[in-house]
Amino acid sequence: MMKSIPIDLQSQRNSRIMSQLLKILFLVLIITVQVVNTCASEPESSGGTILSKKYYFNPELKGAAPDGSFNKPFQDLDKLSTLKLNPGDSILLASGMTLRGSVALMNVHGSANLPIVISSYNWGNQSAGKPATIDAKGFPNGILLENCSHVDVINLIITANSGGMKTANGKTPDMRCGILVQTTKPGNYGQIRLVGLLVKDIFYEEPGFIRGNAEVNSANGTQRYGWGIRFINNTDGALLQDIKVMNCEINNTSHTGLKFTAKGHGIENITVLNNRVTETGGPGIQMSGVKNGLVKDNYINGSGSNNDTRKWGRGSCLWTWGTTNVMIENNSFLNANGPGDSAGCHIDFNCSDVVVQYNLSVNNAGGFCEILGNNYNCAYRYNISVNDGYRVKGQNGAFQEGKTYWLSGYVGNKQKPKGPYNSYFYNNTIYTKKEIAANIAVSNSASGILIANNIFYIEGESQLVPGDQYVPDKIGNTAIENVVFENNLYLQNSSWPKEVLIQDNSPMVGNPGFRNIGGLNIEDYIPVNSRLIKNKGIEIVRLPYDSIGLKVGLKVETDILGNKITEKPDLGAIELSE
Repeated sequence: MMKSIPIDLQSQRNSRIMSQLLKILFLVLIITVQVVNTCASEPESSGGTILSKKYYFNPELKGAAPDGSFNKPFQDLDKLSTLKLNPGDSILLASGMTLRGSVALMNVHGSANLPIVISSYNWGNQSAGKPATIDAKGFPNGILLENCSHVDVINLIITANSGGMKTANGKTPDMRCGILVQTTKPGNYGQIRLVGLLVKDIFYEEPGFIRGNAEVNSANGTQRYGWGIRFINNTDGALLQDIKVMNCEINNTSHTGLKFTAKGHGIENITVLNNRVTETGGPGIQMSGVKNGLVKDNYINGSGSNNDTRKWGRGSCLWTWGTTNVMIENNSFLNANGPGDSAGCHIDFNCSDVVVQYNLSVNNAGGFCEILGNNYNCAYRYNISVNDGYRVKGQNGAFQEGKTYWLSGYVGNKQKPKGPYNSYFYNNTIYTKKEIAANIAVSNSASGILIANNIFYIEGESQLVPGDQYVPDKIGNTAIENVVFENNLYLQNSSWPKEVLIQDNSPMVGNPGFRNIGGLNIEDYIPVNSRLIKNKGIEIVRLPYDSIGLKVGLKVETDILGNKITEKPDLGAIELSE
């Protein structure tokens, strides 16, 4: 079982998070204007124009001839199937009440100025301000949006803990989701906003169900699971775009908390901002087939949880596959668990232009930096890693070693290793306590590697660990092309294994003197020994033969704490004041 580490993120980033919260609250206020609660029934059409309607649902107010008005609300979510929704219409669920069933919308479209809204409404003094709950036990989904666009889902609780189910056509679904957004026919869909939601306790199987030991060794699981929020576009000719998931909490799911899946790059323009994802049986956040995205200010703790026998028990806090042009910044990645992968954030194969910056990564079994094969121009910069990669191969079912730094050419079983290409790793601060072996692996299929301006504070031993996903040529005898490896600070000469295929051309050795070594906050890793750190960095430029570098630029304006970078950069993730 993994340990849960409490970290007070507010004390680390108050000003930045408050700014983001204000932006989100402003957005919520704008959206909420559309669903302002009134006691009047909805207006009729006027002058040939259909005015927006509000449909109220309250299981406690039972009366004759319910019509969906405020005073005569519907009691059952099944009534939704009889409604024809138009732009600007609202589905409003009574605050503090639990409605059993599912909200299923298919082929429903709002507009940019008049989205369809699903939210809570205030009724009665005791429930005012409380979100309504959708209990989807026994249903495939708490909310289904199929072939929909311009839909806002705000201020709801969604749970779906077990319960046998069958769809209308008699087929048994292969998964259960708190929220599922999907396409089934060609077209352009999206403009979906999920704001201020709590999605919790999402399980397919009944309590007491036990998964076989081999299940966690499969790539993504082979059995039926519960997923928090899923976006799926596997339809030829369909595009799912402009997705926002903001200020939501996802807790206790049997597989992934928030997942994007698409063929090609069938999901475009995603924003994942200020969410909290905890105790997921699989990864916290995962994206496949995404183009263009921002993942910022999220707190992810306990991915790969195994505290329920129905959970998968493996997963990185965040990982990408087949994804391009995504910025992953200012997140906290904590306590990822599992026998393989399960890093704080890892970049799986077939990605490009994925930048991991300004993140705090703590106590993740699989490690800190993991970049797999056929990846182009990806980067880890200005992150802080604390005690990542503690997993030991062969212990507790682990089939991979945990790693501090890993470049793997893996592109699938029985496939020849390929890349990664032009991987940038600079100005990171890495600490591992003496009980952890800092494992390093660099595939001989890699080409283009920059490692500079990092601090490697490795208290214990460091070692090469080849063989997890690739078989190298004779270790130490195979040259890797296009390498810039220089100007890093190591606690001791042995902090980077001599057997690794690449070696630092100009290493520095010394103690940066962190404020609180072994601490769990960013400020604990402010160096006190400014003589070793201040202005000792080198300018980061494109690798030889790399015409791109990073599309967002190699130079950054601030460090992980928002301090301005002036003159030469310092070493590590934190810029010191004069």
